[in-house]
Amino acid sequence: MFIRKITIVNVRRPNSPSVNDELQWFGTALGLFGERDRDKSCFRIFIELMKAIKLSGGLTSDELADRLALTRATVIHHLNTLMERGIVVHEGNKYVMRDEKLTLLVDDIQRDMQRAMEEMKRAAEELDRILDL
Repeated sequence: MFIRKITIVNVRRPNSPSVNDELQWFGTALGLFGERDRDKSCFRIFIELMKAIKLSGGLTSDELADRLALTRATVIHHLNTLMERGIVVHEGNKYVMRDEKLTLLVDDIQRDMQRAMEEMKRAAEELDRILDL
């Protein structure tokens, strides 16, 4: 069974944001950056992968660890979270953003959510029929 965790957090967008604030809000709204990520390592990985879109297309976990002065284990943990959420994909030995633009990423996530909701509705209809509700 393929599992993709889609999380949307309704958080207030900054009033007069900097680009950094806006990216932090965007990632938080996607449920990427939690309370436990005190040193913002997931955010930093997200930013590095965003930069890599224009420069190299992708980065290895070792490259990310070196650039961000993080352990490879920390990088892999956060990359797995980003992949589970459908933000990052693993191509060859590199990790890349799912889409080259954030608007395309949001469109893809919206389609993922719509498919999931349609499947849940079909299951609910079948269960209602079985349970005679």
